[in-house]
Amino acid sequence: MTSTAPGTSASIPDPAQAQPHILRVLVASQVLSGAGLAAGVTVGALLAQDMLGTTSLAGLPSALFTAGSALAAVTVGRVSQARGRRPGLAAGYLTGALGSAGVIAAAVLDNPVLLFIALFVYGAGTATNLQARYAGADLAPPGHRARAVSTVLVATTLGGVAGPNLAAPAGTLAEHLGIPHLAGLFVISGAAYALAALVLALWLRPDPLLLARDIAQAKEADTDTNPAADSGDADTSEGRGGVVLGALVMILTQLVMVAIMTMTPVHMHDHGHSTAASGLVIGIHIGAMYLPSPLTGWLVDRYGRMKIVAASGITLLAAGILAAAAPGDSVALLALALALLGLGWNLGLVSGTAIITDTVPLATRAKTQGLVDVSIAIAGATGGMASGIVVAATSYPALALTGGALSLALLPAVAATAYRR
Repeated sequence: MTSTAPGTSASIPDPAQAQPHILRVLVASQVLSGAGLAAGVTVGALLAQDMLGTTSLAGLPSALFTAGSALAAVTVGRVSQARGRRPGLAAGYLTGALGSAGVIAAAVLDNPVLLFIALFVYGAGTATNLQARYAGADLAPPGHRARAVSTVLVATTLGGVAGPNLAAPAGTLAEHLGIPHLAGLFVISGAAYALAALVLALWLRPDPLLLARDIAQAKEADTDTNPAADSGDADTSEGRGGVVLGALVMILTQLVMVAIMTMTPVHMHDHGHSTAASGLVIGIHIGAMYLPSPLTGWLVDRYGRMKIVAASGITLLAAGILAAAAPGDSVALLALALALLGLGWNLGLVSGTAIITDTVPLATRAKTQGLVDVSIAIAGATGGMASGIVVAATSYPALALTGGALSLALLPAVAATAYRR
C-alpha cells in the first residue's frame, strides 16, 4: 500500500509494509558487523601488549578505535542526514574494513605506529554498528521504538559471540598466510565489515530516514502543520533536557563497560589463561550486550525509560563488584561478571536511545544522533585509555570497583527526572 502527497504524482511506500523489510536488511548487516567489531575487543589490547612489551598502554587500542568511532559517528550522522541511512552506514562499514586491513599490515610489519593509526580507522565499524540502531527506529511508531532498536541490536549477537570464539582457528589461518597469530581475527573482521556494507548498499531500500521525511512532508501538505510535530515523533516536550539525559545514560554505561571489558583479556592473560579462554569470556560478554535486547526493548516500552535506566546502573554496579571479587584463575566468575557488564550496558543503551529518539525532531534526527554517539565514543575512548593506566598503577579489581561506583551516577539522574515530572 502507498500514500500520495497532495499536489504530487510520487507515491510513498506504506511504512507499515516497508519496516519489516528494513529490519530484515539491518539484521543481516548487523550479524556480519558483529563479527567485525569483536576482533578489536578480543585481541586489540593483546596486540599492543605484544608489540610494546608493557601493560600500561594495553588500553590504548580500545581508546584509539573508540576515538575513531567518534569521528565516524559525526561523519555517518552527517552523511545520513544529507543522503539517507544507506550511504551513511555503508560508507562507515567500508571504512572499518579498511582499518582491519591496516591492522593486519601493522602486525606483519611489527609497526606499532601503523597499528594505532589502523585501529583509529577500524573504529568506524564500531560507530556504524551502533548508528544502525537508529535506522531501525526511523519508521517505528512511538510505542514500539525501543523494540525496533532492540531488534537491530540483537542481530549483532550472532556475529559478536562467534567472532571472539574464532580467535584460535583464525590465528591458525593467519599463520598459514604468513600473518601473526593475534591478527587472525582482523582478517575475519575486514571481510565481515565489507560484506555488511554490500548488504546495505544493495538492499536497504527504501531508505528509512528518507521515507520518514517523505511521510512527514506528505502530512504537512495534508494538514498544514509542522512536520516534526506530525511525523510520528513521540513526546518532544523534554527538549534539550531529553537529549542531555539520554546522552548521559549512554555515556556513563559506555565508559564503565569499555574500561572493565578492555582490561579483562589482559587480566586473564596475566593469570595464565589462553586466548581461547579470553575469547570465550568476551564472547559471553558481547552476547549479554546484545542478546537481551528484545526483552529490554519490551521492558522499556512497557514500563518506561527511567526505570530501565535505574536497572542499568544497579546491574553495572553488581558487575564491577563481582569482577573485582572474582579470583584471577576463575573463568566462570569472570564470565559471569562480564555477562552482567554487558547486560547493564544493554539496558542503558536501549533506554538511552529511546529517550533520544523520542526527543529529537525528524528534521535534525540523524545529525543529532551522530553527535550524541560522538560523546558516547569519547567516553569509551576515555575508559579504554584510563583502564590500562589504572590497572598498571593499582590493579584490575580496583578498576572494576571504580567502574561499578561510577555507574551509580545514573540513579541521581533518574531521581532528578522523576522530581521534574
